[in-house]
Amino acid sequence: MGQEESKPPPPQPEFDHPWRKMPWGEKDEIEHKLRTFKLKGTSAQFVRILVVGEVGAGKSSFINSVNNAFQGRITSGALVDRAGGTSFTKNYKTHYIEAEDGSNLPFVFNDIMGLEDRESGAKADDIIRAIYGLLEEGHNLENTRVTDVKYRSNPSVEHQTTCLVNIVAADKISMMNDGVIDKLKKIRQAATKWNMPQVIIMTRPDVACPLVQQDLRKIYTSKKIKEKMEVCSNTVGIPMNHIFPVKNYYEPLPLPLPLFNFSYSY
Repeated sequence: MGQEESKPPPPQPEFDHPWRKMPWGEKDEIEHKLRTFKLKGTSAQFVRILVVGEVGAGKSSFINSVNNAFQGRITSGALVDRAGGTSFTKNYKTHYIEAEDGSNLPFVFNDIMGLEDRESGAKADDIIRAIYGLLEEGHNLENTRVTDVKYRSNPSVEHQTTCLVNIVAADKISMMNDGVIDKLKKIRQAATKWNMPQVIIMTRPDVACPLVQQDLRKIYTSKKIKEKMEVCSNTVGIPMNHIFPVKNYYEPLPLPLPLFNFSYSY
């Protein structure tokens, strides 16, 4: 019997060096910039950030995570349901971030019903109306009777979306429903016509990659995470430098919470 051929070693799961700079030690500086941010050259009080994504991708958890970081505690302003397979968010709702003096910071998040297949979940046309500022606060996104729906006829700058945030789950991107992808692309096209900034927040990187589950600081050395980001970019059409992997705060953590240590990069 001849000598067995030696097998090549398995590929390494991470790069030797991070391929993107992450300001881990700049928490206080980032927080200060956001807390002191002022709007200029507009009548709007807030930067309005519209959060869209597939059911279960972590839209509401992301909004809560941002609020958690600023409040230094676990919050649940955006309700989350982990038991069902349909969207828990039914109405168009604005979430405010409270400042230290009790006022609101100059940016807000709008949560909307999750995307499902072509026939279910939030309609792309309703989300596009939200971009244009046509949806009223509390608008029921399950309402299918057009005669019962009231839209703003002349929305102000205050009501219009400033930035579109697409939430995509890292561990589910390869299994995303074609109907959801079609809706995301349609929404993206409408936002592009308005020259609106667009990003992808890629949630659940700790579920998609064991390295990140063990050590969050390996998020930009993980080959798996970079691969998932490339799939996100190819699927939705948003460039890699506008994709940010984020680990949501979905369980109580020791205080104080490290602002933006859930992998958000500005």
